[in-house]
Amino acid sequence: MAKVTSKRQVTIPKAIADDYGIAPGDEIDFLAAGERIHVRAPGAGRSEIDQAERLARFDQATARQQARNEERPRHEPAARSWQREDLYERGNAG
Repeated sequence: MAKVTSKRQVTIPKAIADDYGIAPGDEIDFLAAGERIHVRAPGAGRSEIDQAERLARFDQATARQQARNEERPRHEPAARSWQREDLYERGNAG
């Protein structure tokens, strides 16, 4: 377990730094995730594709999802014999 110094610095254990390719001078990201903090190593989670390719892939995925949505039958809610207000009146001895 690492300790935080008075300057709020943390030492990364050597074994972990070696496993993830973290070297002196590298910048790492700290990501807040609810009650946890995730540490992202240099290059981790970063894509080698450029923005234009990412946008093209996003457009393709969006088109696939729209096609799936069009294939599905639309669900129409069944008619019911009660109204929301009936729930508030139920149980009241009028």
